[in-house]
Amino acid sequence: MPVTAVVGGHWGDEGKGKVVDALAARADLVIRYNGGNNAGHTIVGERGTLRLHQVPSGICHAGVECIVGPGGVVNPAALFDELDMLEAAGISSARLRISDRAHLVFPFHVEVDETVEVARGPKAHGTTRRGIWPVYAEKAARTGIRAGDLLEPAFLQERLGEVSRRATALLGRTVTAGELWYLCEEWSDRLLPHIADTHPLVQAALRRDDAILLEGQLGVMRDLDWGAYPYVTSSTCLAGGACAGAGIPPQRISRVIGVVKAYTTAVGAGPMPTELVDGLGARLRELGQEYGASTGRPRRCGWFDGVAARFAAEVSGFTDLAVMKLDVLDGFDTVKICVAYRDGPRVLASVPHTAAMMRVEPVYEDLPGWRETSDARTVDELPDAARAFLERIEEVAGVPVSMVGVGQEREALIEIRDLGLGNRDSKPMPPASSDRSPVPSP
Repeated sequence: MPVTAVVGGHWGDEGKGKVVDALAARADLVIRYNGGNNAGHTIVGERGTLRLHQVPSGICHAGVECIVGPGGVVNPAALFDELDMLEAAGISSARLRISDRAHLVFPFHVEVDETVEVARGPKAHGTTRRGIWPVYAEKAARTGIRAGDLLEPAFLQERLGEVSRRATALLGRTVTAGELWYLCEEWSDRLLPHIADTHPLVQAALRRDDAILLEGQLGVMRDLDWGAYPYVTSSTCLAGGACAGAGIPPQRISRVIGVVKAYTTAVGAGPMPTELVDGLGARLRELGQEYGASTGRPRRCGWFDGVAARFAAEVSGFTDLAVMKLDVLDGFDTVKICVAYRDGPRVLASVPHTAAMMRVEPVYEDLPGWRETSDARTVDELPDAARAFLERIEEVAGVPVSMVGVGQEREALIEIRDLGLGNRDSKPMPPASSDRSPVPSP
């Protein structure tokens, strides 16, 4: 069975949780490899709507082991709320393991995040104010506290002295080692049963040739290195980040599914070339119910950004695309795909430096719309125009579309090509009927 990474192909909120939830029914292990409770994955199933922020989406399937890898960060208080929600839905959290190498988010991290974001004023980055960048900064500064430290009280006590001094310097008020120790004690009763050295667990799964899913957070355009810096997250969102964040050798990852919507959304500040600031953007927002799962903030909406999707596919090595929320475009007379950016006299086929990306204009192709896709359960049941739209996305992104989402329900996910996790009789989409080049010539 292959190891499959599920990666966001745009700015996040693409529907990765739905894809992982669907594939997890055929998996043995799901690993979250980056981020914390700054993003949410929404699952709609027989237990209702579940919004997961830190727990891997595979938790909804009995028998599937779930790991938060060392590349993730854990806010214990927020995690306990999530576990309570799962227990209320009849889902046991006993299958959840947290790497002893994962860093912990303290309240002072959240306070630092809020203080700095407010100080930025109109230049605010639009962070979720969940303390994510401060905890990753502590990790890089080698002053953070890891989950495994809770298992070693003497070591933890020694580390907390340095942490308290740094927190005091950052906030300009006294943060004592004692109050941090009290928090750790408060967390330990509930957190300790989940903390483990996950390396042997992952290696054993690889030796057994188990089906492993690597669940990423946010998307390539929010990646620390390849995103629109500084409007990025503080972890690696690429498939390459899954290797370090989960402890999987690169050669063991055989499939990388890039997840995008049939249109583009983003939360927070920074460039988004296809953003629609008129009534059309508002229409997409309402039709798609585009509000953040973590913060409830309205998402910025626009037409499908093929340049960003192709860029994400190139730097993350997508083998497949999952195009979600195709049904949101039902009823539009015309739909658009951005196939290039225009920067003055230049036509750009790739994502440029942030300064240039802030000023580029999208180069669109218009395609005919369609009436209804939400009842389709196979690719053959999709309207011809919807299939042509997907074919053009394949051409522009340079990656085959293997899954299509046409609704919130689990059954509203069409698997076009076998993703190697089970038997599928689905037919591939017919070849595109045109010979259009992926991007216009400069």
